[in-house]
Amino acid sequence: MLRIKKLDIFVLKSFCMLFMGTFFICLFIFMMQFLWRYVDELIGKGLEMTVLAQFFFYSALTLVPVSLPLAILLAALITFGNFGERFELLAMKAAGISLLKIMRSLIVFIALVSCVSFYFQNVIGPQAQTKLWTLLLSMKQKSPEVDIPEGVFYDEIEGYNLYVKHKDRKTGMLYDVLIYNFEKGFENAQIIKADSGKLEMTADKQHLYLHLFSGEQFENLKSQNMNQQNVPYRREAFREKHAIIEFNSDFNMVDAGIMSNQSSSKNMRMLQASIDSMTVLSDSVGRSFYKEAMAGTYNAASGLSKEDTIRVEKARLGDYNVDSLFNIATLMQKQKIVSAAVSRAESAGNDWNFKSVSISQTDDSLRRHYLSWHEKLTLSFACLIFFFIGAPLGGIIRKGGLGMPVVVSVLIFIIYYIINNTGYKMARDGKWIVWTGMWTSTAILAPLGAFLTYKSNNDSVVLNADAYVNWFKKTVGIRSIRHMFRKEVIIHDPDYARLLGDLQVLSADCRAYAERKALKRAPNYFYLWMNEAQDIEMEEISERMEGLIEEMSNTRSVPLLMTLNNYPVIAVHAHVRPFRNYWLNLLCGVVVPVGLFFYFRIWAFRIRLDKDMERIVKTSGDIIKIIEDNQNK
Repeated sequence: MLRIKKLDIFVLKSFCMLFMGTFFICLFIFMMQFLWRYVDELIGKGLEMTVLAQFFFYSALTLVPVSLPLAILLAALITFGNFGERFELLAMKAAGISLLKIMRSLIVFIALVSCVSFYFQNVIGPQAQTKLWTLLLSMKQKSPEVDIPEGVFYDEIEGYNLYVKHKDRKTGMLYDVLIYNFEKGFENAQIIKADSGKLEMTADKQHLYLHLFSGEQFENLKSQNMNQQNVPYRREAFREKHAIIEFNSDFNMVDAGIMSNQSSSKNMRMLQASIDSMTVLSDSVGRSFYKEAMAGTYNAASGLSKEDTIRVEKARLGDYNVDSLFNIATLMQKQKIVSAAVSRAESAGNDWNFKSVSISQTDDSLRRHYLSWHEKLTLSFACLIFFFIGAPLGGIIRKGGLGMPVVVSVLIFIIYYIINNTGYKMARDGKWIVWTGMWTSTAILAPLGAFLTYKSNNDSVVLNADAYVNWFKKTVGIRSIRHMFRKEVIIHDPDYARLLGDLQVLSADCRAYAERKALKRAPNYFYLWMNEAQDIEMEEISERMEGLIEEMSNTRSVPLLMTLNNYPVIAVHAHVRPFRNYWLNLLCGVVVPVGLFFYFRIWAFRIRLDKDMERIVKTSGDIIKIIEDNQNK
C-alpha cells in the first residue's frame, strides 16, 4: 500500500519552494535573451500595451519547456546542497535511508513535470508558436512612429528623406527643413527647402499631413527627347505649402495561415502526418525525375526516328572509333557537334540544378519536421536527466544557497546546450542522422546522471580534490614527503634498546631484498605479465618501517625526529604488474603499446625502489648513531 511519509512531504516541500523560484528566474532570463533578439522590431513603433502583453505572454509559453530542465537542475542542487550543509542528509543516511528513498517523492514529481513539459510542447507550444510568430511578422511590417531627429537625414518614410536642423519638442515645430521626394524616381526628384514646418498624423492614421512655411521647391521635369543633354527644372517659391504623404501606422495582424506549414506550429500527430506525406512526395518526385532522365537526358536515341532509335540501341560503342568519326567530319560538322553537345550539357545542368533545389527544399523541410518531433521528447526527458544530475551532485558538494550550485548548474547547462545545439545543427544540415543529432546530449548526460546517483548513494568520493591529486601523483610517480613534528604530549617513550636491534634487522633485510630482486636490472617482459605472485616481502618491509617510524615519533630528541623525515614513502605495488587480475595483466601485455607504457613505468619504479632501499639503510644507520650518542650522554 502506497503511503506518503513525513520525510517525503518534507523533501517535496523543500524542493517545490525552490523549484518555483528558480523556474521563474530561468524563464525571465530566457525571455530577456529572446527579447534582445527582436528588440529592433519593438522599439520606436508605438505598439500598444495589449500587443506587447501578447508578445510577452506567447513568448513565455514557448519558453516554458526550455526553462524547466535548468530550473530542475538548479533547484535540485540547492535543495540537496542545503540538506548536506545542514547535516540533514547525513542524518537521513544515518537512519538507514538511502539516497534513492530520499529522492522517491521527487522522482514522481519530476516525472509529472516531464509530462507537463511534453504537454506544453505538443499542445500549447504549437498554438503559442503560431500566435507568436504571426505577431512578430505583424510587428516587422508595422511602420515606425515618425520621430524625426535633429541634424541627420531621416529615411523611415518610404520615398522621402527629411533633414531638420532644429526641433521644438513642446510645439512640434521643425526649423530649417530640407526634404527630398523620390516618389517619381531619382531623376525626377523634388527638393523642398523651408524655414519651418510641422508634421502631423491624420485621424485615420493612414497619412501624414505636412505643413511648410517660407520656402522653395525645386523639381526636375522629365525630358521628352532622350538625346537632350540639358534637363529643364521648375523652381517655386511659397509662403505656405501643404502636402499629404501616404504612411500607414496602424497595426495590422497578418494571416496566421502563413505558419501552417512550419514544423514549430504542429503537434506530434500533425508532424507525423506531414512527414509521411513529404516522404511519399519525395519518393514519387525522385522516381519521376529518374524516369525523365533515363528517357531524355541519358537516352542517346532521344529525338531520333523509330528506325534510327532501334539502330542506336542495338549499336555498341566499342565497335566504333569515336575519335576517328569526329576527325573525318568537316569543320562545320565538328562545330555543330560540339555546339549541340555543349547546349545539351548546359540544358541538362540547368535542369538538374532546378530539380536539386526542389528536392533539397523538400529534404530540408522533412528534416525540420523530424527535428521538431524528436525535440518534444528530448526536452521532456532532459527534466529527468537534470534531476538525476543535480540531486546527487548537491549531496556530494554539500553547498547550499545561490553560490556554488548556480555556478555548477550553469556550467552543466552550458555543456548540455553546446552538445544539443551541435547535434541539432548537424542533423538540420543533413550531416548526421536526425535521431542521432537530437539524442546525442541525452546519450552523454544520462550516464553522467546514473554515475553521480550511484556514487552519491554509496557515499563515494567524487569531488574530493585530494583523492584525484593523490591518484595523479601515484600514476606519475610523484612521492609524498614526510613531515614529522614534535608531539606536545608523549605517553610512552620509545624503547631505544629494542629499536637498535630492529633497525639493524631492517637494514639487513633491505640489503638482502635489493640484491635478491636485482632491482636495477630490466625485468623480463613476458615473465612480468604471467607472474601471479605478490611481493609480500616488500609489503612487510614497508609495514615494519612505518611501525618503527611511528614509535620513534614519540621521541623528545629533535635531531632524531628530523632524521625520521629522511625515510622514503614506499609505493609497495608500483614496481610489480599493474592489475590484480591475471587475465587483465595478460591482455595488457598482449596490447604492446599499453604494455610498453606499463613496462617502462615498472622499470622506473624498480630503480627508485633500489634507491629507497639504500636510503632506508643509510637513514637507519644515522638513527642508530643518534640513539647511541644519546645513551652515552
